[in-house]
This record gives sequence, C-alpha cells and structure tokens, in this order.
Amino acid sequence: MPAYARSRAYARLVLRITDARTGEPVDAAPARRGLTRVEAHSRGLDPTNLRVLLVADLLVRALELGGTPVWALLTGERQQAELRAAGAALGVRPFEDGRDAGAGLGEAQVLHVVGEGGETPDGVRLAVAPVHWEAPGPPGDTDPAVLRLTLLAHPRSEPVTVGPAALGDAGDTLGRWRRAVAAWAHRPSRPVPDPVRADLRAAWEDDLDTAGVLGVLRAVETDPDLADGARFETYAYADRLLGLDLTRDLGSPA
Repeated sequence: MPAYARSRAYARLVLRITDARTGEPVDAAPARRGLTRVEAHSRGLDPTNLRVLLVADLLVRALELGGTPVWALLTGERQQAELRAAGAALGVRPFEDGRDAGAGLGEAQVLHVVGEGGETPDGVRLAVAPVHWEAPGPPGDTDPAVLRLTLLAHPRSEPVTVGPAALGDAGDTLGRWRRAVAAWAHRPSRPVPDPVRADLRAAWEDDLDTAGVLGVLRAVETDPDLADGARFETYAYADRLLGLDLTRDLGSPA
C-alpha cells in the first residue's frame, strides 16, 4: 500500500474553510449538530455562477457527510430558473429560494458562497474563482458529468479554463473510472481501508480540496496491494461528495 496518511486514520477531522473576509481558516460548523445555512449567491447564468452553485453543493455534501444538518439556499435576481436547471444537470441537489428566507430555527452559522468580486454579505464567505470558457458551444452542450469533473480538478480559489483539452481529459478519466467501478463491483466486497478513508476526509475537510480527493482515487486505482472490492467501496464512498455518478454502469458485463 502506498504511503497513505496512516497517522490520520483515526483522527477526528473537522471541515475547515478559508473565510474570504480574513483569508484565515474557520470551522464550517462550529456546533457539530447545529443547523448550518449554506447560501449560494448568483448573478445569473454563466460558467462562473454555475461553479459557485457547484461549490455550494460540495459544501452541503461535506457538511452532511460530517453529520451536520444543512439548509441550502440560492439567492439572486436574474435567471434563477435557468441556473437551477443547469445545476440539476450538473448533479447539484435542489436549493431553496433564499430571497425571502429568515433565520433558520436553531441556526448555528451561515456560510455564503460567492463569486470573486461579487456580493459581500455579512458572515463567513467562500470565494469562488472565475471560469474562462474556451470550449466550442455553450456549457449546456457539454456532458454535465465531464464538466463537473473538469471543475472539481481545480481548487475553488483558482481560475479554471474550460477548453477541449481539459474536457477531453476529464471525459477519458470519467469513462475509465466508471468502467473500472462496474468491473470491481463483480469482486468480493472489502471495506474502505482506514488510511484511504482518512486521506479522503483529510482532503475534503481541508477547504473542500476536491483535487486532493481525486488524487487519492488515482492512487487507489493503481495500488497493487488493494483488493478490487476495496477499490469499489472507496470510489462509491468518495462519490458521495464528488457526485460524479461513478456507479452508473453497475450491472454491465465484467
């Protein structure tokens, strides 16, 4: 087995995010079981605002995986229906309308997900860097899962250029992983190894480092000492955060 972070295998991990107001990390859920409101702020439908919604979706998923109840809201004045539809295609779960939302009952914290240079609401803010679209055709013409993987491969604080090469690489990876997961599912099940689970959690608890999560999956894919059943469970577990539908091809011939 490669040098996974065995020392972290039994550590109590807490989701930490960088607050754009101060540049300092803060606990995303200071009260572990307290209701946390995640509010995505959009300015219409474009690749950058779609990325804002995707980051909010990842934040919701990470909090829920840690046992924190979440109230997910989308706030904006333009093209909300179109953005919701594009987000649903991208695998973003439903967000409630946040325009008239008051404080939630027992709400412990509010986390605002905003585009860089956009809204500056009071409270903790996660800033999302812009997307530069260089692919032929609009985003709606791109396989949503391929686009999602392309965006997940970069830290949210870094601008992303989406072009044919990036989409091609993501498409190849997604296809390969889905075929592999379907094949591994035919093997006897094995639990996710504790060091691997710890590395996955350490990555996404560190400011939603999805690029780090993907790096762990690449290591698992090629580790000669891991059983295929453990690979399957690892990918299925990580996909609860990534939302790439990696188990889509289950039931296909081995």
